[in-house]
Amino acid sequence: MSVESSEQALSAATSEDQDNTTEAVATDKGTAVSRLEEEGDVAADYLEELLDIADIDGDIDIEVRNGRTYISIVTEEESAGLESLVGRDGEVLEALQELTRLSVLSATENRSRLVLDINGYRKERAGHLQKIAEDAVATAKETGEPVALEPMSAYERKIVHDAVADLGFVSESEGEGAGRHIVVSVD
Repeated sequence: MSVESSEQALSAATSEDQDNTTEAVATDKGTAVSRLEEEGDVAADYLEELLDIADIDGDIDIEVRNGRTYISIVTEEESAGLESLVGRDGEVLEALQELTRLSVLSATENRSRLVLDINGYRKERAGHLQKIAEDAVATAKETGEPVALEPMSAYERKIVHDAVADLGFVSESEGEGAGRHIVVSVD
């Protein structure tokens, strides 16, 4: 075999390996998306049954983005009763999200990281959390001292950590369980 034909064979093999790798990545992404869509369907069925039992009207929207399933329950009616599913400070919403995740786990045997929102509560709360992060950064900058925030859920802490990082500051979670909170530092 000549050097030229060896190089051509190597090039063809390398090209084939790259094609196989590309196909494998596309298959993995396709599998992940279909798994997330399945999670969404299971979660929507569970939530629809819950809404029927509670005699609450609401439309369920499913969206898959950034490797996560997002479920939204929305209604245009004022008296639909969805506010009772949010609860004070989103406590009922958090519990309902965990129950929905457990429903998905029992049906699919896969742990879910789905996010549940009701009537835009999480979007509104994200805006509020952004403001909390900005205020904490301003205080830390002004005083040079760390600023401890109120305890919040893991999802909310993630939003605040991201906001603080975007502002060029450092934050850490401290504490355990229901007392877990963020501390924003200058350095």
